[in-house]
Amino acid sequence: MKVLVLVKRVPAPGAKINITPDEQAVDTKNLGFAMSPHEECGVELAVQLVEAHGGESTVMTLGGQEAEEQLRYAVSLGVDNAVLVLTDTDDWDPMATAAALAGAITETEAGEPFDLIIFGNESADSCGYQVGIRAAHALGRPIVSGIKAIDIDGDVVKARRQTVAGLEEYRVTMPAIVAVKEGITLPRYPTMKGRLNARKAEVGASPQPHTPGGQKKVRLVPAPEQVSNTVVLGEGVESASKIVDLLVELGVVT
Repeated sequence: MKVLVLVKRVPAPGAKINITPDEQAVDTKNLGFAMSPHEECGVELAVQLVEAHGGESTVMTLGGQEAEEQLRYAVSLGVDNAVLVLTDTDDWDPMATAAALAGAITETEAGEPFDLIIFGNESADSCGYQVGIRAAHALGRPIVSGIKAIDIDGDVVKARRQTVAGLEEYRVTMPAIVAVKEGITLPRYPTMKGRLNARKAEVGASPQPHTPGGQKKVRLVPAPEQVSNTVVLGEGVESASKIVDLLVELGVVT
């Protein structure tokens, strides 16, 4: 079974994000980076599928040379191959990104399609929900998004997603694409052997032309900081009556 998982280099979740003075980019000074949590679960899924069904897994990302960090981390978790779609500009909207990735996927397949391609449902930074769907359209393959569980039955992928009414199950014939959500797997930690393999791994290159999409970045606006007030009810036994009053006010006790 040939499995491809797409990842993206994003600011570490929970980090404070600052914007450059020209409002055109994220200030990366003193900022750590990681892959999106949805995609980290996708990497684990790819490794588990190959462990269960045999074959090989590949990780791919679009970005600058620094994005090798995320590719090598995926290799340290058990992915077999890594491909960098190297860029020299930050002006990549979802349309341009999907077009470049579709081209790189076709080039990497070399006539032998991946059985399953795994995208994260959305990236942790822009949350666009578009790249996987646009890439699937360009490749002419079925895609199911919002996936929380999958099973492989021969050449059929059974993909399930949660809705307000329960679970929906979709069955698509491979080659196919899924966009998975965080929680579909529990990502493992890299082993020492995995880290050593990652350091020695050869990262393939698949340069692709930049085809401008239909969106243009105007400026970045930082999200307003949430400010909360903390009220100290008291210390020791003196606070007991105030805590009970608060619980009654909240309806927790009567």
